[in-house]
Amino acid sequence: MPYTTDLKSVQAPLKEKYRSDPGSAMVVTAAQSVPSDLSDPRHCAVAPAEFPDVTIRAGLHPAAGGAGDTPCSGDILASALAICEESTLRSVAANMGVELESVHVDVRIHWDFRGTMATDRDAPVGATGIEMHTQVKVKDGVDPERAKRLLSSAERYCSTLQTLRHGVEVATDFSLS
Repeated sequence: MPYTTDLKSVQAPLKEKYRSDPGSAMVVTAAQSVPSDLSDPRHCAVAPAEFPDVTIRAGLHPAAGGAGDTPCSGDILASALAICEESTLRSVAANMGVELESVHVDVRIHWDFRGTMATDRDAPVGATGIEMHTQVKVKDGVDPERAKRLLSSAERYCSTLQTLRHGVEVATDFSLS
């Protein structure tokens, strides 16, 4: 499976730009609510700022009274981690010239809804643990040490994984108008 895109040549000018102008590497990703039926407390809709035509319908998890007909924020968080891990793995493999035969990323996030549902003040509000299993098969003939380096690089450079592991400051602004 030869790669259809020479990712090194696509990324080379970006890397040079970031080295010569570190400020140009600073970007913001964003999403925002889009209008949806406010009489429905179990559903909402959001759109990534760079992709306003992509509406993500979501809602409460059934453990919080949701209908179970749309993904909840936890499903989307698990998906974001799986997307980041697989896309990082694919890009590292392409840059290393390692051909992949298969990739499977499985993410599971554990929750205790007693905190979210305010039934136990001592129970955490939020995830209690995350498991990510990444299974990769490389083409026959790939040096096992290179394959191991591929996996460790994918783990190191998965930005969503590193954000979850190390945390980040979150600024909030709740207001009434």
